[in-house]
Amino acid sequence: MYKAFVFAGTAEGRRIAEYLSENKIRAKAYTATGYGRDLLKEGRYLDVSAKRLDERDMEEELKLLEPGGLVLDATHPYAKEVTENIRQACGRAGVRYLRVVRRQTGMEKGKGEKDLSGKYIPGSILTAEDVGEAAALLDETEGNVLITTGSKELAGFTRVKDWRERLYARVLSLPKVAAECADLGFQGKHLICMQGPFSAELNSAMIRQLDIRWLVTKEAGRAGGFPEKCQAAAECGCGLIVIGRPCQEEGPDLAGTLDYLAERFGIPKTPVQQVTLVGIGMGTRDTITVEGLRAVEEADLLIGAKRMLENLAKPGSHTFAAYRPKEIKNYILEHPECKKTAVLLSGDVGFYSGARKLLDVLGEDLRTEVICGVSSMICFCAKLRVPWEDVRPVSLHGRECNLTGMLRKYPRIFAITGSADGAARVCRKLVSYGMEQVKVSVGQRLTYEDEKIWQGTAAELTELETDPLSVMLLENPRAKDHIVTHGIPDGEFIRAKVPMTKEEVRSVSLSKLRLTKNAVVYDIGAGTGSVSVEMARMASEGVVYAIERKEEAAALIEENKRKFACDNLTVIRGLAPECLKDLERPTHAFIGGSAGNMKEILETLLEKNPHIRIVMNAIALETTGEMLRLAKELDLADVDIVTVSAARAKELGNYHLMMGQNPVTIVSATGRNRTVDRL
Repeated sequence: MYKAFVFAGTAEGRRIAEYLSENKIRAKAYTATGYGRDLLKEGRYLDVSAKRLDERDMEEELKLLEPGGLVLDATHPYAKEVTENIRQACGRAGVRYLRVVRRQTGMEKGKGEKDLSGKYIPGSILTAEDVGEAAALLDETEGNVLITTGSKELAGFTRVKDWRERLYARVLSLPKVAAECADLGFQGKHLICMQGPFSAELNSAMIRQLDIRWLVTKEAGRAGGFPEKCQAAAECGCGLIVIGRPCQEEGPDLAGTLDYLAERFGIPKTPVQQVTLVGIGMGTRDTITVEGLRAVEEADLLIGAKRMLENLAKPGSHTFAAYRPKEIKNYILEHPECKKTAVLLSGDVGFYSGARKLLDVLGEDLRTEVICGVSSMICFCAKLRVPWEDVRPVSLHGRECNLTGMLRKYPRIFAITGSADGAARVCRKLVSYGMEQVKVSVGQRLTYEDEKIWQGTAAELTELETDPLSVMLLENPRAKDHIVTHGIPDGEFIRAKVPMTKEEVRSVSLSKLRLTKNAVVYDIGAGTGSVSVEMARMASEGVVYAIERKEEAAALIEENKRKFACDNLTVIRGLAPECLKDLERPTHAFIGGSAGNMKEILETLLEKNPHIRIVMNAIALETTGEMLRLAKELDLADVDIVTVSAARAKELGNYHLMMGQNPVTIVSATGRNRTVDRL
């Protein structure tokens, strides 16, 4: 005895039968052809029959259902006669009947979905009011077409582009009809003269033999063999263009049916769709792993960027070009008939990939698996015969990156560019900061037949144009001598007559500031920019804003920025706090001069970030007193006060005299309610 019958002539029907079998619900599935039967795997909980049932046979079969059993009708949307027979048989037998309706998602009723080239995807169901509209639809398809509308309608299809190569006409086997078709241009293997009726099996065999992607038919009812055509098209994955109007039906779609079955049979509602995130390497079949290729070939649905789908999707595959996580998730959920989906991601899933965001968005609604791939960095380094254990990867694809600062720390940097002139812009920037000696290797379209690799210095590649998705390897042998502590000698800075925070005071102030590598820092009253430069070198993955109201000093900061190659240092000309309003939220601030606006500056900083870390310098006692008063008034935490008195040796003949510098008070504090990490 069975708990459910499934009339499974469609992809939805097959998915329902598989779902019942997977959850150990005894069921029997009916298909109209042996081909349809072969698409379903029989097992302990699923029997499959390709026997055609008349009304008496159907009533006999229904006796095999357990009391309270269920019949699920997932036949073709146009198989009205079949649906009506099943419904009437269930009514006479008093059996629960459920019609599974194909959802029309994101399109008008009766319209299909298009692939990357704008063509309708085979397997879709399209409707047309007349022959002219059907012919127009065929121009938006690809592949061979079987016309079964009769010889009188053939002339209207000769307007289809490439019709002599694409169209196959099936007509009555009468001499006059054959002659008329030949006069139109239908002859040879493109003209099939046969007398019906045609079974679903014969239709299926003809579709497979001629590699038919689209079948055109009138909605002619059972007498015209319409149900058999629909059945064959569904089982072969062939698209259907129906001249006539589709019937309007009510019932749950596939997702609703599976929810109903879960509730009826007490099946845990675990995700039934499997989504595999596949790292595809460089994009060709040669660089995808065997495991990844298997996932692609077994998928019912492929999602990815257009260029990836063009390289990996087979003709006729169900594809969707997208990269936004929410768009991908919505599309998958709208197509529950796709049991397995593969989302294609370039390179490796863990290397500047969309996998992280995708996994967050997919959440618990879908079962997910991740398959790694070969990253572009590993591939490029192998081609250059360079080990990659000391390579620092970055992405310039829609991102800002302080390459000059990172090249001081790392001997090799791998970068993904994001535009045709991306590599050239990097080289020009390196040259502008005096780093023209950096060795540069650029690769485009790695592993493709038109792969190209350039090598030279930054100075030699400033005009290079490449494919937008190119990669670079930057090598700076001087990075191994990089000094990791702050404390640039005062004499190294371009100074003129602008005041400068001295080396010893800078060192203590920077220690109190507790910078992080990705800090966002304001240097207010920046002077020559000595503190700004030191901070920019320490926070190499962050950004420093040097605020200075005097033009002479601002110009000096720009010069020191270029000298020390601090690309993450931005000079803001203006008076604080007014010029701070539009800057991004700071994590740290150094105040070397306030121009009498100390309170307003501190209030602005705390408004932008209540937990900001602040260090202030003062020479005058009045300024020190104001700092202490404001620290209390503004309820700053972790207040620390240090006075630094430094003396430097000056040679006088054979002697060295210690020359004292002005004492400087350093006040450091943290914004309200912040726990300070002292580790």
